[in-house]
Amino acid sequence: MALLSIRNLSVEFATAAGPFRAVDGVDLTVDQGDVLAIVGESGSGKSVSMLAMMGLLPWTATITADEMSFDGRDIRRLSARERRKVIGRDMAMIFQEPMSSLNPCFTVGFQIKEALRQHLNLDRAQRHARAIELMDLVGIPAPEKRLSAFPHQLSGGMSQRVMIAMALACKPRLLIADEPTTALDVTIQAQILDLLSDLQKETGMALILITHDMGVVAETAQRVQVQYAGQKVEEQPVEGLFATPHHPYTAALLAALPERATTRRLPTIPGVVPGQYDRPAGCLFAPRCAKATEICHSTRAPVQGAELGLARCHHPVTQPEEATQ
Repeated sequence: MALLSIRNLSVEFATAAGPFRAVDGVDLTVDQGDVLAIVGESGSGKSVSMLAMMGLLPWTATITADEMSFDGRDIRRLSARERRKVIGRDMAMIFQEPMSSLNPCFTVGFQIKEALRQHLNLDRAQRHARAIELMDLVGIPAPEKRLSAFPHQLSGGMSQRVMIAMALACKPRLLIADEPTTALDVTIQAQILDLLSDLQKETGMALILITHDMGVVAETAQRVQVQYAGQKVEEQPVEGLFATPHHPYTAALLAALPERATTRRLPTIPGVVPGQYDRPAGCLFAPRCAKATEICHSTRAPVQGAELGLARCHHPVTQPEEATQ
């Protein structure tokens, strides 16, 4: 049985101009110990999908799904009290922008201990010892001293490590890392990714890595799920995706990597991701796709079989040489 199973997840936001569908029929499966990367441009619904599953979207969001289960429990049917027992303990999330995710009014030690107080039956001394252990685990020097620091007194890299310590506090079975290296310099990025990879291997937890960095995907993930304009357009093991992407969008993303460039000018994807007012009637990628035909513009794309990476496409790529054209 999968640890996390989501089927046909859709999220609509109420706006002054009418409803906007940010996530459109997304499926996702994660097993215990799995490392799944979700990639795509900004606005592709990566973060919103996970926030919907965690119950962290505002009241303006309408969430529907045929299935949304964690460890065999239907998340949709959990009461607010029952959900709070799961979120933060068995399922945790590292948010983007640690400087805005940490509360500036409290010390980082207080914020780590608060997670422990909410979910674990530990007394004050045990919470203090566990907080020091967590700070040390994520590589923060002089952890006992740092517990009394406020977020503004820490660097971006240190703040991100504090966020990771908070997420790991209750030894979750599933960790969601949402752009964990955003706004960090390259050296710190590598340290954070190595830390997450090592912790995942040591604890055996499942890891969902939300990113737009294909280099991070190649180094860290076992499977890759590609999203575009709120839809899942492809899913493959990482080796297969880099060798033969089956959706033209995935192929275009990989072709734009500097290390894959065959000319002095990097290839680009023309146009922009469709928004609320310009969503095509057919395939959402058709206006930007060099392979698009009339059917692509008029008819929603079907989902291909697993042998073609579950590509949501009328004309999936089938040969490695096609993917590089």
